Amino acid sequence: MAATKKTPTSGLAARRNAVRRYALDAVRAVAARRAAARGASGSVRRPIASGTSAGGPDSRGVAPRGAALRGRPAGAVTVAAGVALALAAGLAGCTGSDEDTEGAAGPKRVKAPKSVLRLIGDGSTAFTGAQPGLKKPQRLKPGEKPPQFVVFSWDGAGEDSQKLFSHFRKVGKRYGATMTYFLSGVYLLPEEKATRYVPPGHAPGRSDIGFNDTEGIRATVRELRGAWQEGNEIGTHFNGHFCGPESGVGTWSVEDWKSEISQAKSFVKNWKTNSGLSTEKPLPFDYDRELIGARTPCLEGRDNFVRAASQLGWRYDTSGVNDQVWPGKDEGLWDLSLQMIPVPGRSFETLSMDYNFLVNQSGTTKGAPSMHQYWGNQFRDGMLQAFERAYNGNRAPLIIGNHFESWNGGTYMRAIEETIARVCVRSEVRCVSFRQLADWLDAQDPAVLAKLRTLKVGEAPKDGWPAFLAARPVTAASPALPAGPPARRQAG
Repeated sequence: MAATKKTPTSGLAARRNAVRRYALDAVRAVAARRAAARGASGSVRRPIASGTSAGGPDSRGVAPRGAALRGRPAGAVTVAAGVALALAAGLAGCTGSDEDTEGAAGPKRVKAPKSVLRLIGDGSTAFTGAQPGLKKPQRLKPGEKPPQFVVFSWDGAGEDSQKLFSHFRKVGKRYGATMTYFLSGVYLLPEEKATRYVPPGHAPGRSDIGFNDTEGIRATVRELRGAWQEGNEIGTHFNGHFCGPESGVGTWSVEDWKSEISQAKSFVKNWKTNSGLSTEKPLPFDYDRELIGARTPCLEGRDNFVRAASQLGWRYDTSGVNDQVWPGKDEGLWDLSLQMIPVPGRSFETLSMDYNFLVNQSGTTKGAPSMHQYWGNQFRDGMLQAFERAYNGNRAPLIIGNHFESWNGGTYMRAIEETIARVCVRSEVRCVSFRQLADWLDAQDPAVLAKLRTLKVGEAPKDGWPAFLAARPVTAASPALPAGPPARRQAG
């Protein structure tokens, strides 16, 4: 059932007009730190541009300061000055189904025992046993080539009348892909209960992406339930999505982040009480166990968030900017950040996310219809080029972020679907969630991962994978010495 739109801020569909931003300062700060670290180690690093003329991207494909969206519809949330990249909140979609799916089709997928059910709290969530559809990660054998991992992830996941969430669940099952859905907690909080959200640095009930309505919550919970049962991960995109220098997430302390995380969990664990949908099925997971990673709004506030997440025992973060190289850890968390990937036909790269391509193409969510197909093809081909240079090179996991949106006629959703269809069926390719990737990384020999991290973007081992990851030679034993007289035991 579609989410209704009672007021300009009710229902997920209304949030298509709310503009969210990926800040240039955050992108540059992370990139600068990485560049400085590499410079200290003597590696070569292309320079980071300081910006170009107004309206154009810099040499890394990042929109310059002041490149806000043009042509926004009435009712759009105005972004703060000085923020470079923007993200529209809302949801858009294709076709979908109201059916719950108990498990993805395909070989070697195991359903959780239906007899295992333990309700948690008010029954909004439940422990139902091991998540179906997941395989136990295996350690690489000596000389074995790593699989090519690809992670497709969705910020602010939820379901509205256009049903993109349900559509991409079907896409994932069709091509054997599991994904990560980053849920915004306020999507499970009805507008009339808005004051139950007390955001750090803001008045109770404040949210830059609004709240939901009853039918929107019902639809979103249905998709979350089915997605988890199919082996997908349910992460978090937190709550109010505050960006910029005025009490945005970049100003938050470690304790502020812990408060935000606690509230995001609370909205998931109490959606029945808050919405009144007491007869609906529970979410089939314990969110305290399920929640192990996130992407911060606007890629801001990462440093303190990572500290908070580390103290809470989380396992990964995907809020930074990386190249296509094997990941390491930061504060004990796997750094599975977005990556710089090619923009076909252009001289720069940009972040591996739909909106970053949009910024460098139309600069608006409603660009010229005559260009829609070209822009979508450019995004698709950029992802495919990034895939090929990893697949035929260092085999570093490819990280891609997206939004359930119909920007520029839905061309980016088409591009994502076509990319999934092409790469997830390839041999030695695993399209997985961040949780599954973290599980695999944790199962590996740290020395092997360290060696993988020596490979640069697109660099394949010079002498092939068997030689590169061969077992270390066993040191030859020293020749045995002639036996001497037995040693005398000393007194005392």
